[in-house]
Amino acid sequence: MSAAFVFIATNKIREGRLADEKRRVPGWVDFIEENEPRLIAFHQFLSGDGTEVEYVQVHPDSDSFEHHMRVLADRSNLSYTETLEGTTNIRIYGQLTATVLEMLRRAVGPDVPITVLPTHLGGFTRQATTEDATSSD
Repeated sequence: MSAAFVFIATNKIREGRLADEKRRVPGWVDFIEENEPRLIAFHQFLSGDGTEVEYVQVHPDSDSFEHHMRVLADRSNLSYTETLEGTTNIRIYGQLTATVLEMLRRAVGPDVPITVLPTHLGGFTRQATTEDATSSD
């Protein structure tokens, strides 16, 4: 079994748009969940000072991430650009294909740093059970 493909992107929130971003996220998450059945995990985290968000995605492989990029390209989400100024950093854990790199460069531009750690040395992904999910809240 191949290692998971993990994608983390940091985005700057437009000044004065944090409340709008918080309202946007639930619908965005629902859309991603409904349209990407292979995606293992999709989370958005807010910085302590409220100026940045990070998307953390865990895919079973790079093909799943490529599908994610196509889903985003097919849906012009104006609210995303209304609340987020842009991507400031990307980190990828896993094998990056030339197609995915090209898609990312088109999406974020040439100046956003993309760090890739391609070699998985070990680890595991544990699937949460219903009991795990209810006991952690």
